[in-house]
Amino acid sequence: MLKYFFLSYVFVAAIVVAAFGTRGSKSELPPIEIFQDMDHQAKIKYQAHSDFFADGLGGRQLVKHTVPMGFEVPAKPASAPDATPPAYGFSNGLDYYSTGKVGDFYGDGLPEQIVADKELLQRGERQYGIYCGVCHGASGNGKGVTSKYGILTAFNFQQAGSMDPSNAGAYRADGAIFDVISNGKGLMGSYGGNLTVRDRWAIVAYIRALQVAVKEGNVSVQ
Repeated sequence: MLKYFFLSYVFVAAIVVAAFGTRGSKSELPPIEIFQDMDHQAKIKYQAHSDFFADGLGGRQLVKHTVPMGFEVPAKPASAPDATPPAYGFSNGLDYYSTGKVGDFYGDGLPEQIVADKELLQRGERQYGIYCGVCHGASGNGKGVTSKYGILTAFNFQQAGSMDPSNAGAYRADGAIFDVISNGKGLMGSYGGNLTVRDRWAIVAYIRALQVAVKEGNVSVQ
């Protein structure tokens, strides 16, 4: 019986090798894919040829006379001595407007490029609701929707800090708040890639307005 077992084993192995080949062997036949692992996707690579478009190019040209949404083309390059950051856009990346810092220290107050008007506060409220409220809460009490899930506490999830004016940490400098939004802190990730510089300052202005409302009793933090 043992002899027939080994003969059957060799026979099956020969069939498998004949059908699938050995490791490293080459074949002109397409591979057998049990799990495709997204190897085949209906997409066009930007530097590849495509018959879908009339010009045969996979990469599309930008629409003429347009700029990316949320940005403006600066009138002067950032390297110009008298260049100032546009309302939505870039600066030289080293000033208070871009970093929240004056030298090695956090600055306080809004930069000169920002005017704390109704439009800015409305923008800050909108962006705060999208990016911040889920953890810090709509009133800034640190009890956003993430605090409702006990499993987060079970895994030692650090609850977001309260922005209640009675909280000593709430009185950090404006530049420090801007820096946290830009680069993250602790378990909070960076939002520098999600929010423009102006929108980050808009959130800072809205947080300050929210704290004033809480202090005056117009907003409850409970």
